[in-house]
Parts: sequence; structure tokens; C-alpha cells
Amino acid sequence: MSECIPSGPIVLEVKKLCKNFGGRVTGEGIEGGLWAVRDFDITVREGELAGLIGPNGAGKTTAFNMISALISVTSGEIIFNGKNLVGMPPHAITQLGIGRTFQNIRIFPRLTVLDNVCIALHPHAGYGLGSAIWQGADFEAKESTLIETAQELLSIFKLEDKQDEIASNLPYGEQRRVEMARALAARPKLLLLDEPAAGMNPAEVRTLMESIHFVRDRFKLSILLIEHQMRVVMGICEQITVMDFGQVIARGNADRVSNDPRVIEAYLGKQGGKPGRRE
Repeated sequence: MSECIPSGPIVLEVKKLCKNFGGRVTGEGIEGGLWAVRDFDITVREGELAGLIGPNGAGKTTAFNMISALISVTSGEIIFNGKNLVGMPPHAITQLGIGRTFQNIRIFPRLTVLDNVCIALHPHAGYGLGSAIWQGADFEAKESTLIETAQELLSIFKLEDKQDEIASNLPYGEQRRVEMARALAARPKLLLLDEPAAGMNPAEVRTLMESIHFVRDRFKLSILLIEHQMRVVMGICEQITVMDFGQVIARGNADRVSNDPRVIEAYLGKQGGKPGRRE
């Protein structure tokens, strides 16, 4: 495969991002502690489907958590559509257009599948507190539209027949898809997917790969995903960044990173083969 570098406008630009846990701030900088992420850089362009991979503990989810403001940044910049996100609260970042899923599923377990998605749609419902209290004709019309939108999102992930089920009663793979539908309901411009294929069987993984492509094209999104299943990453990502011990060790398309000696060593050790495409 030839190198294909996306050429659209930059949506996300992360520069020299660092996270230190437990270090001591001195006049010389930070001493001691654990550097979970150090000098991490990544660029995601409009409409790009990018991957972030690396062995367990490489710092991938920590980087996601800093981008979405779930943990603080030690140093560095996170520029989204020209705005530096460092120091902003999570809800403000969501409002700017960054949605995400989590490594450990975070759904509302006692609510129905439909309600899980509707909750994320309510900020865009178009009615205020007064309308919600009095529930007049305007409220009913907008609430009906909201439900239809939620059902459309569920249908993308083949969950339309599960909408009335309690979310926690669904199999693990289906709960993953509920979380993705809910992330889309927030109307993001950039979608961060943290191990979306975790817990899925091979048939579900094939469907997921098709859904991610469809979602990117249908909603004109940029997508950055973390994934351990090389079949997913190598099969759908146009650009891949590889982390190890908190730092970037390689980046490029699937062929380039899968043949990079540093990537092979990080995953399999010096005596291992190379991480290829698993069919």
C-alpha cells in the first residue's frame, strides 16, 4: 500500500502533551513521579479515520483522557479547530464538538437503550425548562423529533429492536454499540473511540468496521480510535500513530507501521515476528 497522507484541514493538533503522576514541581521542571505520557504529538484532519495503538500501558487512554479533560494536563497543547482546550472542563469540550466512548463501558445501566441515547440528544432538543414543565404542543413535537433521531442512531448500529430493553441486560458487545450511538447523539465533529471492538465476536467486529466507516461518511466526522484488534486498525485506519512507554515511536499508514522495527519490538520483543493484518 502506498503512503496516503490526508490533506484536509486540521481538526485536532496535539503538541508535546505530557502527563506526570506524583512528580514534584521545582525550578528545573518536574522531578520524580511517573511519566504516563511524554511529548505526545498527533494531528487529525477533517474526515480522517486515524488510529492510536500500542502495548498495554503505553499511555493511549491517558492521552484520550487529557484530550477530553477527564484528567489534567501537565504540559503541552491540545488545539481543536484553532482553540486550545487545556484547562477547559469536560462539558465545554463536549459542547465544542468532541465526543468519546470509554475503555470501560459507561452507560446508564438502569435506563432503556432508547433513553440512553435520548439523554445525549436533550441539549439539542430546542425547548427550554418551561416547555418541559408544561409539555405543550411545541414540547411534544420536539420530543417526537428527538426520539426519531435516537431511533435512527440505534438503527445504524442494528439496535432498533433493542430500544425498550434495559441497557444492562444487553450483551457486552451490544452495550458497546449503545455507547457509540450515544456518543454520536452529542453531534461531535471529532469522535474518540476507546477500544470499540472490545468484547465483540468476529461477526460483530466486521459489522463494527462497516459502521465506523458509515458513521464517518454519513456524519462527516473525524475519528480517532484506540484499538488492540489489529484487524480493525489495519483494516480501516488511514493513518496510525504508535505509542510505547508514553511516547510516540512510529506513525504512518498500515503497511508502514506494521513493518517498523520499533513497532515489532514494542509488541513482540526483539525475537518476535511482525504485527500483521489478522483476517
